[in-house]
Formats: sequence, structure tokens, C-alpha cells
Amino acid sequence: MNILLTAINAKYIHSNLAVYSLRAYARKYGEETELAEYTINHRIEDILEALYRKRPDVLCFSCYIWNIEYVKELAYELKRLCPGMEIWAGGPEVSFETEQFVKENPAFRGVMRGEGEQTFLELSRYYRGTGKAHLNEIAGLVFRDESQKIVKTGERDILDMNMLPFCYGDLTEFEHRIIYYESSRGCPYSCSYCLSSVDKRLRFRKLELVRKELQFFIDHKVPQVKFIDRTFNCNRSHADAIWQYLLEHDNGITNFHFEVSADLLEEEQLELIGRMRPGLIQLEIGVQSANPQTIKEIRRRMDLPKLKNIVCRIQEGGNVHQHLDLIAGLPFEDFFSFQNSFDEIYNLHPEQLQLGFLKILKGSHMYEHCEDYQILYRRKPPYEVLSTRWLSFDDILKIRRIEEMVEIHYNSHQFEQALHILEAEYQSPFRMYQELGDFYFKMGYYGQNFSRMRRSEILLEFVRERFPEQEEYAGEALLFDLYARENMKSRPFWAEDLSLWRKAQLTYLRHEGKEKKYCHLERFSAKFIGKTEILREKDAKKYMSGNNGKIWILFEYEQKNPLNGQAKISFADLALWQ
Repeated sequence: MNILLTAINAKYIHSNLAVYSLRAYARKYGEETELAEYTINHRIEDILEALYRKRPDVLCFSCYIWNIEYVKELAYELKRLCPGMEIWAGGPEVSFETEQFVKENPAFRGVMRGEGEQTFLELSRYYRGTGKAHLNEIAGLVFRDESQKIVKTGERDILDMNMLPFCYGDLTEFEHRIIYYESSRGCPYSCSYCLSSVDKRLRFRKLELVRKELQFFIDHKVPQVKFIDRTFNCNRSHADAIWQYLLEHDNGITNFHFEVSADLLEEEQLELIGRMRPGLIQLEIGVQSANPQTIKEIRRRMDLPKLKNIVCRIQEGGNVHQHLDLIAGLPFEDFFSFQNSFDEIYNLHPEQLQLGFLKILKGSHMYEHCEDYQILYRRKPPYEVLSTRWLSFDDILKIRRIEEMVEIHYNSHQFEQALHILEAEYQSPFRMYQELGDFYFKMGYYGQNFSRMRRSEILLEFVRERFPEQEEYAGEALLFDLYARENMKSRPFWAEDLSLWRKAQLTYLRHEGKEKKYCHLERFSAKFIGKTEILREKDAKKYMSGNNGKIWILFEYEQKNPLNGQAKISFADLALWQ
């Protein structure tokens, strides 16, 4: 009996913890199961062929909003090609309104609802004839019986987290991919847009097991481990123990990602975080809105002033990547309220600002109150909001442009100095990105893919049109940004010719013991250096003598900042070598 667990991920770098956990749990009890992973970037014809060639007797799909349309089409075609194949679905996208899903998708025999490890084990034994004789004896199922009647079995009891086996062993299949890990399940909060709030049965894995498993990742020098715990720090002692272990056993390589509530962090935890290696951990903080009425309506607990203070405190340490989230389309948040929320959070200058759009998820409190909020949303995944009582579709389109501009220019860390020049011209960062998005749209650039060099040229075009008096500084800022990321193979058209200084550059690098292929020397005006505060102005002045008011900056690419990926920078004195 060939049983196949299948995941279709959003990107190659992702992995699917669910199918690995189901396989590991079944294997613990002697049930061997094959596993296959693909991505939505594969052609559906190729996935269809691959699954057809495997010829599973039982095919189980892990279903999410990003893959459900793929899964339904694959199931439909596979059932036509292999009528005897039993196809099952599981995961958050099919765990609510399950009977309707089974009714509307006859290719599926049924759905495993909710937590799936024990359900999948019993289903495997049923098909192999070593377990329960009838499907209706297995809790957690909705299925179509032989008479085509839809049957719903009882609720499945939750598992003790300590009964789950560690699902990682051979890491060769995870090379260049993110590894996901959970030390808890459930969530203590009731945010109305989130499915995690549905499961109030919060439980934790024993720290003894967690430490052992984290050491496995550390020993294997895994690049990144992403905890999927909802509100990781809701149990302070649990969080503190894990962070303390990571601090004491840091291998200098592995990064650990946590989703936290910043306003729950206390002084001792901030001190602990402050002692960590830059890049050891990164924190994702869901702010969602700065509108108090909105926060209350979505049943979220948050002390915004404390959150902002904590974010700033962590930022002062310069060692933690912080990722802050906002959601457009929430109740009582109109265009101007969202602008205020954006500006408040943007001015905290997190390493990443995620501007997302409300998704109306089946089973959530928000789903049940769409009519109250006059929410229109896409009827197909990802169920994103189109309009609300407070936001028109025109408003949503404007925010979408802003989102793209933020992704391109802010979250990429490719235009940091150029953005400093622009930010000084605006009271509202939101308005800045809105005007930049309008410029892209007017020029026919919106929605197109461009190289980083071309993006820089477009930004210079925008400055030339909107703030011509800043063009010179913007050109220097963009030049700085280009070389801060990499040693460019070709120079931008607005950069000065440095050929006259080639000999002095080589002599300086040789004297300093630097290799040219790992670094770059570029010169900038002292006014630009002072305007952007790249380095301390008093240090800059001593490097001006003999350089005609210009200052040389050395970019070193082997010593990049782990938080933003930019080269180490320092002043360079070439006066002696000219």
C-alpha cells in the first residue's frame, strides 16, 4: 500500500513542517510513508506527471491558501487518470466548512480536520488493514462513504506536544531552505482575523526536548530556523529558557526567527537579547494598526506606546533584525487612519515593514462579521479584501502601489541613503511612497521587473522631477547604495570617472592589506557625508585634507552587516598615495 504525503509550497526556500511531522509520527508507530514537495512555481503539468508516475494508492495533500487551487485541479485530473486512487486533504484551508469542501470536490474521498498526526496514523492503518475497520471509527474525518453520503466523525483530542517525534534527520533535502520548528501549539489571544485564535488549547513542548532539538540545528549549522509558535513569548519562562540556551550555544551561523508580542518583553529579557550576537535571532512583531478603535474591534491586546519603546530599545542594540507588520482593511481603519498607522510604525525604522492586506479566512471571527463591516473580498484564495465600510477599492489600489514601493525601496535595503534624502522632503513617509508609486504608474514602470541599476536610475528621475535641487545629493546617495550592496561590474552613468586615482587606490589597498576583489573605494562630497550621517562628521573632517573637499569611503564585502546585508564601511585616506 503506497501512501504519499504531498506539499506544494509557496517558494523553494520554504519547507512544509506539517507533512514531515505526520510522516515522523506515523514512522514512530511503524508506518512508513513517502513524501513529496513541490512549489507553486512548478508547472502544474509537471507536478501532475510526477504524482502520476508515483502511482500512490492513497494521496494526501497539505492545503493552504497559496496552494488550494493547485491541489483541487491536481486532485480532479488525478482522479480521472487513476479512478482507484484515494485522495485526502488536510490543513487550515480545508479544516473549516469541511463538509461543503467535500461536497463541492468529488475527487477527494475526504478531509482530515485540524491537528493531523494521530488522524493520519489511523488512516494509514485503516488502508493497510492493521487498524480500525471502518473510516467512521476514526476521529477527525469528514468523508464521502460508498453511498456518496458525507459523514463527519467526532472531534480529535489534542496531542501532548511531547509525544511528537523530532521530524528532522537527514538535512540534505533542506539545503538552501528554511527549516520550520514548533515548541508550542495554540494561542492565548483572540485576534478576529487569525485562525490561530480558534485554538485556545495552548500547550508547550518540554524544554528538555526543545534544547536537544535546537542543538541538532546548531550542530548542523543550519542557516535559519523559523519558530512557528504563535506569540512565542506568551510564556515568559519558556521563551527565556530557549533564548538563554541559544545565547550560550551560539555557533556563529544559525539564525532563529520568532514571532513575538513586543509589549510583553520585560527588562531582563531585553538585557538577554542585548547580549546576543548580531543576527542570532530576528523578531517578527505584529502591530497591525495604530488605531486604538481598530485594535479593540479586532480583539487584539496591545500596549502600543510600550511596544514602540521596546522596538526602539532593541534597535539601539544594533544586533536584532525586527520585522513589523501592518494590515490594511481592518475595521475602523480608513485611508487616513491607515496613513497614520503606517507613519507611526515606519518612523520606528524596523529592518522590515510588512504591509499586508486583510485576508478573510474561513473559521475566523472576521469571516463571520463580513456583512457588519461591509467587507468585499476575493472569493478565491488568498481571499484578500477588496473594500470595506471604511476603505474603497480605489483606496486599496493606492495602498497596493505603496506596498510595492516599500518592498522595492525599503525592505530590500538597497536604497537606504537615497531614502534618507527623500524622507527629509516629506512630513509623511506614507505620502512619499504614494507619490513615488504614482510616478511609477505615470511613467509605465509599475508592475515591471527592473535591475537594481535601473531602479536607481528611476529613483534619480523621480528626484529630478520632484526635487531638482536634491539631484546631486540623490546621485551620490544612490552611488553609495549601489556599492554598499556589491562591487558593481559597471558604473552608473552619473558617477565620476575615477581612473585618475587608480594607482592611488591600488597603493592604498596594498598598504592596508586589502584585496581589490573584496572591496571598493569610492569618493563622495563632504556635504553628502554630513547630510546623511553615514559616519561621524568630526571623523570625516580629518580625511578631507588633501582631497579637495572629497572623502573616500572603503566598502568591504567580506564583513557585511548581518541585519541588512550591507558592506562594512570606513573612511580611507588616499592623500598620501596620490
